[in-house]
Parts: sequence; C-alpha cells; structure tokens
Amino acid sequence: MNKILLLPLLLLLHACTVQTIFDNLGPKDRESRVANRNISFGPLSEQALDIYVPLESTGKDPVLMFIYGGSWKNGDKDGYDFVGRAFAARGFITVIADYRKVPEVVFPTFVEDGALAVKWISENITDWNGDPSRIYLVGHSAGAYNAVMLGLDPQYLATVGLDSDTVDGVAGIAGPYDFFPYDVAATIDAFGHIQDPDITQPINLATPDAPPMLLVMGTDDTVVFPRNIPALEKALQENSIRVETRLYEGLDHIEPVTALSVTFRKKAPVLDDITGFFINIDETMTK
Repeated sequence: MNKILLLPLLLLLHACTVQTIFDNLGPKDRESRVANRNISFGPLSEQALDIYVPLESTGKDPVLMFIYGGSWKNGDKDGYDFVGRAFAARGFITVIADYRKVPEVVFPTFVEDGALAVKWISENITDWNGDPSRIYLVGHSAGAYNAVMLGLDPQYLATVGLDSDTVDGVAGIAGPYDFFPYDVAATIDAFGHIQDPDITQPINLATPDAPPMLLVMGTDDTVVFPRNIPALEKALQENSIRVETRLYEGLDHIEPVTALSVTFRKKAPVLDDITGFFINIDETMTK
C-alpha cells in the first residue's frame, strides 16, 4: 500500500476504539433502525440513552437494555450502535444508556444510574412499542457487573420506586462477579473505599428472588478470568435460580461482545444464545 495512504489509516485506527470502527465502517443489521438518541433519563449530561427498534414491531415488544463496559471509567453509548441494531433486529426494543464513571464517581453510583435508566424505561418505553412488563438486561465486562447487580440487589430498583421483579432476566458477557481482594487499578479505584467488600460482590448477593441469568465469556479472557462464571453459577444454583453458562472456545475479553456485530457474528453464537435465553423466559412468562 502507498505509504502516503497508509499513514492516515494507521492514525485513524489508533484513534478509534474497536466499537467506533464497527459503527463507522461495519455493516449494520438491516432489520432495525435508530429510533431516538440522547434522551435524558436524569438531570445530568451523562444520564442519556439511545433507542433502537425493529423495522417490524408487534406493537408490544420485549425490551432490552445494554450496559457497556470499560473498567467503570471508560466508554460511551455512541460506540455501540452495532449492539443496539443487532438486538433490535431480533425483535427487542433496545436501549443503550450512558452512566457516570470513575473518577467522577465511585461505587455504587454507576449501578444507581443503571437503575434510573430502568425506571425511565418502565415509565416511557410504551411510546416506542416496548412492553414494560418484559425488561431484560445485558452487559459486557464492567457493564455485566452493573447489570447483574441490578438483578441481584433489590435496593437499587427500590430506591427509584421499582419492584425487584421489574427485571425479568439478565445476561452477563465477560463480567466480574467474584473479584475481591481488589488487586488492579480499576477495582481499587471503583471499590476501594467500601468498608464492607461483601456488598460489592455479586456472588454474595444471590437470593431466591433473583431473575434468571445467562453468563457467557471466552476461554482466553485474561482481563476477567473465566472462574467468575462458576462462582456466580454456584451461588445462583444454591438459591434455586435458573442459570445457564456458555464458554466460547478461544475468544478473549472483547471478542464475545464484538461477536454481536454483523462482521464477527460467525465467531460465536453470542447473539443467538442471549436472545434465545430471553425468548424462552418470555414464552414461559406468557404461558
């Protein structure tokens, strides 16, 4: 390749995240569209969300909120159009919400912002043909932690006036659920101020009232180790909560979320596994 052309390309790749490259250059699911952007769900600038919808709606579609990762300090919703379009194409009214991050805030604020977004969904999603009685959460990495915490600890939903059964199911992609003692900067910065670390660990919060959960990750993940899945799986099983797990052979920490994109969907059936899990719950509830 001509060196004059190669240099700008390298600079572009260096400046962009993987998600931004997908959003700018990658193909999107044609059976979905962006319905609205930057809707406020709270008084702060970070408390904003985007909505994606299927091109063909039933008039009362299930709702899915995706929470992105980034060590509780990085990322924003604008890099995840490929996720919103993917789930919407499968029939889910899909919401991607921003949340406040370290160092501006620490635990539990980023989880509380997630609860506030769920409250907005429960009160407003009918305007986009969503069914507020069928709300599912999906998160990747730190976002998977946030999603699982919203499912396990009822105080977050209760604080915003929602019942614990508002969330009907949770899927965690490469999430940390058993990470004490804090031994990396991300967890020290986000959780190191908490005197009782037990309240920060999902494995300690499982109760018989938790929603069904699907836990997935790659076998080659060296950011969040695969041991996190059996630890939470055991805690949920001990409380008679439905839990399913998937380990994708050879995938690292990022690849299970990029496998939601059209470009890399053949790498692993992440989209099929998550939507199939939620659809099964949906069918069970409506019987």
